[in-house]
Amino acid sequence: MAGRRRGRNAPEPAAPTRAPARTRARMTGKERRQQLLDVARALFAEKGFDGTSIEEIAHRAGVSKPVVYEHFGGKEGVYAVVVDREMRDLLDLIVSALDAGHPRVLLEQAAHALVDYIDENTDGFRVLVRDSPVASSSGTFSSLLNDIASQVEHILGLQFSARGYDPKLAPLYSQALVGMVALTGQWWLEARKPKKEEVAAHLVNLAWNGLSHLEHKPKPTTR
Repeated sequence: MAGRRRGRNAPEPAAPTRAPARTRARMTGKERRQQLLDVARALFAEKGFDGTSIEEIAHRAGVSKPVVYEHFGGKEGVYAVVVDREMRDLLDLIVSALDAGHPRVLLEQAAHALVDYIDENTDGFRVLVRDSPVASSSGTFSSLLNDIASQVEHILGLQFSARGYDPKLAPLYSQALVGMVALTGQWWLEARKPKKEEVAAHLVNLAWNGLSHLEHKPKPTTR
């Protein structure tokens, strides 16, 4: 005998349920642009401008090449925005650090600002220095250093005048100080020793005391 008949009012067996398909949230134009910039910054830091292609940027971002072109017009456009953003962030960081009255503290704050930036924004700093070495007379990093030096020059000029020194020498000293800190920063980018607090302290030690009056174990005064 076949199976029992289902009663007229017996409930029908439940149909198997399907799990709802997961849909990936679509990025806004602003979010996509930021994602492309972050991906491009990492690639430019790793491979440099010449070694990076639009294809790679698009692939890592999970988009097609036309999306990159739509936002930036090409590789040059992406690179220009990445560099401009890094230059602005670093300049703002250092200028905002120069808020103390005593020149030694000012110098220490500037040194700390640079090594902090290198430590926390390594890819950004690599982008700035990779294709534009600090010793070059032109290029993005040299342009940035000149901007920073002009800020330091203004502060040094005021300090020189207040202490009876010739303020016309402020440009020379500002270039010397900024160049020393920048070159040391490039070296520390790879060395990572000693700790960044010690790097800043030793930079200030040399700049403030000179070779003939170096402290044996300099300590930071602001940290």
